[in-house]
Amino acid sequence: MTLIDEGDDPYRWLEQLDAEPAAAWVRERNAATVAALTGDDAFVAAQAEIRQVLDADDRIPYPGWRGDGFYYGFWRDAAHPRGLWRRTTLAEYRRPEPAWDVLLDLDALAAAEDENWVWGGVTVLRPGHRRCLVSLSRGGKDAVVVREYDLDTRSFVPDGFTLAEAKSDVTWIDVDRIYVGTDLGPGSLTVSGYPRVIRRWRRGTPLGAAEIVYEGQAEDVSAYASHDPTPGYERDFVGRSLDFYRTRSFLLTPDGDRIPVPVPEDAQWDVHRQWLVIRLRTPWEVAGVTHPAGALLVARFDDFLAGGRDLTVLFEPDERTALSYHVWTRNHLILATLVDVRRRLEVLTPDGSGWRRTPLAGVSADDDTWIVDTDPDLGDDYLIASTGYLRPPTLRLGRVGGPVETLKREPAFFDTTGLTVRQFFATSADGTRVPYTVVGPPTASAGPTLLTGYGGFEISLTPHYDGVIGRGWLARGGSYVVANIRGGGEYGPRWHRAALRENRPRAYEDFAAVAADLVARGITTAPQLGVEGGSNGGLLMGAMLTRCPTLVGAVVANVPLLDMRRYHLLLAGASWTAEYGDPDDPDDWAFLREYSPYHNVRAGVTYPPVLFVTSTRDDRVHPGHARKMAALLAEHGHDVSYYENVEGGHGAASNNEQRAFLSALTLRFLWRRLGGR
Repeated sequence: MTLIDEGDDPYRWLEQLDAEPAAAWVRERNAATVAALTGDDAFVAAQAEIRQVLDADDRIPYPGWRGDGFYYGFWRDAAHPRGLWRRTTLAEYRRPEPAWDVLLDLDALAAAEDENWVWGGVTVLRPGHRRCLVSLSRGGKDAVVVREYDLDTRSFVPDGFTLAEAKSDVTWIDVDRIYVGTDLGPGSLTVSGYPRVIRRWRRGTPLGAAEIVYEGQAEDVSAYASHDPTPGYERDFVGRSLDFYRTRSFLLTPDGDRIPVPVPEDAQWDVHRQWLVIRLRTPWEVAGVTHPAGALLVARFDDFLAGGRDLTVLFEPDERTALSYHVWTRNHLILATLVDVRRRLEVLTPDGSGWRRTPLAGVSADDDTWIVDTDPDLGDDYLIASTGYLRPPTLRLGRVGGPVETLKREPAFFDTTGLTVRQFFATSADGTRVPYTVVGPPTASAGPTLLTGYGGFEISLTPHYDGVIGRGWLARGGSYVVANIRGGGEYGPRWHRAALRENRPRAYEDFAAVAADLVARGITTAPQLGVEGGSNGGLLMGAMLTRCPTLVGAVVANVPLLDMRRYHLLLAGASWTAEYGDPDDPDDWAFLREYSPYHNVRAGVTYPPVLFVTSTRDDRVHPGHARKMAALLAEHGHDVSYYENVEGGHGAASNNEQRAFLSALTLRFLWRRLGGR
């Protein structure tokens, strides 16, 4: 018998975000968790070690280009917990300790304005690069305040472009005009809470009087506008995201006409100078040829818009290989693919007879390598980084067809002696081979093991160096495992679709198969196996808890979705119905009901210990999910720990101090529940 029925939810009052009864419940649960897991010397030491990793001065300060030749970056450390937005020159960046030009000190700004500002990003005007639109979040929420900033005077522009707190969409047109989608009252937002109406706003005029250039529908996810300022290729686009995967887009002419961009609605596309690149999610028949899902195609944009269908295939997937992403330099296209979750990079160059392919210089054969940034405005340089589970990152500067220079190496944060990285394949319930990677001792040792996964939204989990996991888990003798289950993008759209909507349980079966395979190989035992995931991965953890309680010894769910009957009514949840299904549709609710963790807690079942971590200020996944699940389990006597950070947004933490605390809390919970020494 399940403890929650569709029409009977005794804990719905916990969805009232700041109401005193709910706030009091949170304080009580937080206090109990803090008392049980923190306060002793071991916890204080673990938290301090993690903080050292997060604040280390010799971390790589990853930069980005903004089209003006400077290296820009955002940086947090012990002296600047909120962070600095800063820039430097290449000559300075090459030095062991570059001299940085600080553009905005968020700690000083927060103190001066008595606001809990968290960096939300920046959009720099191109060309010119003298003005920018800075996004500031209160406590780490997705909703931001937008302010215009002058890079010459290092100050916000008096009477400049400013937007109140909202999930806004803004982009520059020129120094005196921007496209804006924001909250202007009833009718301006979609049911998902994102902009529905796009305006062209001219400096010095009221926003409410700005010209409306495009409107989506209330049921859409959002509407958008963009401007490409590339000299000779200036273009404006508008469109609407019909759901999480389908977009209807138009070229906006100077006369205000909207010319459809005739690509499949579920395809991803971008325009670079004369080229249109199309990435397919489903098969597409065009000019008598059917191109498979996961293919990458290119055409000349103007010819394609005029009706031409001369498409060149740049990539087609196979059973082991999928497209990861692509990125442009000025004259070249860099293609990143995944082969059994191992990244490969190559350069494609258009010439008179087609597209020439060459390997990209600077790619590490042993590590995962990714493009940090390119600057298509200036040329063919690229920043490239390589890392592995046991190897700290290295950052290099390359030029297509030219030399590659090592710029920075990150220090090691933990001793890797005696540790190896091994890839295995588990067999899921339907016979599918599911890859996973084990980091730990080279031989079976049946010790505490932490397994993580995600399995949604076509997001791939690739190798990366994690000093926190290294110090807090691997260095203590634990093994760390990453499962590449269906729902992700490790094998392209087919891997994602295999766990979409009614097929979602395939992801849970994959994860359970990995858990069982770890035990079968002698790497761990069920009582010593902990699982952890966040957001959609938190839903995965809820499913593991309720579907497979005997397979694992402890569960950690971070900012999780858990109530699949009401997720679409809470915050941004309506935007994910294409991924999960619509609970208001009886046919969809029939399959959602089968796995919704909140609706599958049953009487008479023993569940493994679980820790829920969330944030009051998460305005993407409502903390009510975690609150209600924790209350339900606790009410029936299960081992439940709960911690809700008052700020932090969807990341649950807004600074390194909070991240260190939450990481230490999680690892302490797992280590104790899994019998670690």
